[in-house]
Amino acid sequence: MYAGLAHRHALAAERLSLSRARLNAGYPLHPIKAWIVTSGEAGHRTQARGLALAVAGEAREFTVGLRSPWRYLPGDKAPFALQGLTADSDRPEPPWPDLMVSSGRRAAAVAIAIRKASKGATLAVHVPDPHIHPAAFDLVVCLNHDPASGPNVLSLPTAVHDLTPEKLAVAAAQWKDRLREPGRGLIGVALGGAAHRRALTLAQWSEMFDRLGALALATNARLAITPSRRTADDVRALLASRFAGDPDVFLWDMRGDNPYRGILALSDRMVITSDSVSMISEALSTEALVEFYGRPGSPRHVRFVDQLVAQGALRPFTGDPSPGAPRAPINATDVAAAKVRDLLRERLGPALEMA
Repeated sequence: MYAGLAHRHALAAERLSLSRARLNAGYPLHPIKAWIVTSGEAGHRTQARGLALAVAGEAREFTVGLRSPWRYLPGDKAPFALQGLTADSDRPEPPWPDLMVSSGRRAAAVAIAIRKASKGATLAVHVPDPHIHPAAFDLVVCLNHDPASGPNVLSLPTAVHDLTPEKLAVAAAQWKDRLREPGRGLIGVALGGAAHRRALTLAQWSEMFDRLGALALATNARLAITPSRRTADDVRALLASRFAGDPDVFLWDMRGDNPYRGILALSDRMVITSDSVSMISEALSTEALVEFYGRPGSPRHVRFVDQLVAQGALRPFTGDPSPGAPRAPINATDVAAAKVRDLLRERLGPALEMA
């Protein structure tokens, strides 16, 4: 795992070295002016921020809202959206950026308006599927199971996110003494909650917790468990009754520092409830064995999980103690960022100062 983090640090250093070489050779470096446009939801911000920062290194973030009737219209059917911003909305205005990454339905309308106002000077990227015609953007980055298709659609097996090797290395250093024990493995557990009107029963949660306890005992590993905002109170109570006070279990009580990134960075195995595309995607960007518990609640999530299982990247959590086959990390953000860099070079030239 640590070797993988070192490899990614080396790639980042190589990109920086190339930029310096261009500068030393007399080529001017054009710094990328990047914007992030979302309606403020955490999931949308994570995806847009992750992609924008992977390309440009830094970006200005705009949180936008739309008044009626704009807020109820599809993004490509909301004319003059910049005139329909709510009173508390950020107000994008010229000079327009080189790159804009947007996420979310309402943000899509604003992003389309900015692209139009820039007269095509702004490279407009939207993530994930905007559920409108992709031609409204220069690039749409979505998941393989999304319906969007077209020459400007990049479909990927996992979601983009804002985790980087640097962030994971910092988290590993911060949490190592609290989570790891010399000579023992670590099983990380990330719990979601109800999704698409479907939730695990308490009997299913109990089965999952029993399997985790048995797996830890069979493999002499510690457990590090983090619930989320979507984890129901009765599930958290069941979790506490099963593991609270166990010296071999780190159980976050949702107070104080959030251990999520530390758990991702340090775990040899990750067990995640199937409702969370984002947590599964982030876990797959590490070298840990990743398993999911429960059947997803929507056909799209079923396709997401089934495709990853077919690729050998993911497996259902049954309590099987076998370590599984080694796999390479899957990082959709790196792939999407490479595509955006190519588009920017086509538009602005080769001497770009990018992350």
